Amino acid sequence: MSQRAASILIADDDRAIRTVLGHALTRLGHSVRSTGTAAGLWRWIEDGEGDLVITDVVMPDDNGLDLLPRIRKIRPDLRVIVMSAQNTLLTAVKASERGAFEYLPKPFDLNELVATVGKALAAPAPGVKEQEGEVRQLAERNEDTLPLIGRSPAMQEIYRVLARLMGTDLTVMITGESGTGKELVARALHDYGKRAEGPFVAINMAAIPRELIESELFGHEKGAFTGATVRATGRFEQAQGGTLFLDEIGDMPLEAQTRLLRVLQEGEYTTVGGRTPIQANVRIVAATHRDLRQLIRQGLFREDLFYRLNVVPIRLPALRERREDVPDLARHFLAQMPAEGLPSKHLDAGAITRLQAYSWPGNVRELENLCRRLAALYVEEIIGAEAIDAELAEPPMVDGDGVAPAVDDENLSSAVERHLSAYFNAHKDELPASGLHERVLREVERPLISLSLRATRGNQIRAAELLGLNRNTLRKKIRELDIPVIRSVRSEP
Repeated sequence: MSQRAASILIADDDRAIRTVLGHALTRLGHSVRSTGTAAGLWRWIEDGEGDLVITDVVMPDDNGLDLLPRIRKIRPDLRVIVMSAQNTLLTAVKASERGAFEYLPKPFDLNELVATVGKALAAPAPGVKEQEGEVRQLAERNEDTLPLIGRSPAMQEIYRVLARLMGTDLTVMITGESGTGKELVARALHDYGKRAEGPFVAINMAAIPRELIESELFGHEKGAFTGATVRATGRFEQAQGGTLFLDEIGDMPLEAQTRLLRVLQEGEYTTVGGRTPIQANVRIVAATHRDLRQLIRQGLFREDLFYRLNVVPIRLPALRERREDVPDLARHFLAQMPAEGLPSKHLDAGAITRLQAYSWPGNVRELENLCRRLAALYVEEIIGAEAIDAELAEPPMVDGDGVAPAVDDENLSSAVERHLSAYFNAHKDELPASGLHERVLREVERPLISLSLRATRGNQIRAAELLGLNRNTLRKKIRELDIPVIRSVRSEP
């Protein structure tokens, strides 16, 4: 693809990068000037030089992101491409908020950068003056913690998409396997977006009885149905001015889908039993681990609702698709353990290798729970490969009927006692912080409920009977423990 010849300014303290970019862009007919400092770049910009700027973020004398507002002020038509080796969501968001044409993580693909240069030179002049107040307000925020962890190419693409969406109210559909972090992405869209000052309200469709979903979403009037003794606000009303996160949207009953579609079309709704329309001032973010197109073919999901929700699709990769992020994620989770009253742990090189070789069927959530177990139940401060192998041992083989060999109570009890003995031995000189009983019960309770739901094919009534729990108690625990509910139908022989 031919490009019009242009004057391009490059600022990067790495001489090799300046040389490679200079040669590549010069071969395309462009005039290139390079500098290793922000001050040198700024002098050229003040003098009116350059049709396009390519700048690094971290330079010896200044931060490339901090130059962006100054560039916008004196030369709002000058396009800027930002490069960075920091490669975090925060970097991508700041670059977008401050007016960068594009953000490219290092190491970058040279062909991709050349293509981005072509797009920048062909794009119309940006109209940014009317947005300066909003951008300035967003740029002043200082985030101490990052909502998403990962420097893999897959995550970098997600960061760039999220950064472009922060200043919009577009409806977003997040898909991905259970445990990939769909709610984290939804929260990032809210926390870094223009509705950050409003509420973030989440509702899990799989954890609410079908007959109560409409009331939960839209609220109800007193006397609307048996048991409605007072007026109740729904999630739409609670989320006014903010973001409504519809998790596991694939589990929404068809009758509720019809009402949701009407809200998205008309921008208003009525409570159950009410007559007065209420304006819906919310941003919708939906998520599912299910294949909605397959559900549409099965008649279980409305096609018109799908297209209303799928305005901007974001697919989250499974952890096995971004294994290079496993070490950073594991270190992050282990660093959080002291806040839960658990001892600090570190991983040696062998442990990291084992973690990266594992397939992670439970994705990031499984890794987080593993880190919690390592911190709670192991004596060593440095966790080695042996501990990882023990914790990630494959489950027992099943027979032809899908039934695992029986494990008697004594063996289970012995296994639990062994782990707890190691924990107490590690703290024989100083007892750990309180709350051990609750933490251990949580570690046991989650797999027990999850496996019971799997055994009953997602039928919560049967699972409650199997466990000997009240149905409302089971639903509460599903929400508290963030247990995915996957409904399936037994195939006919």
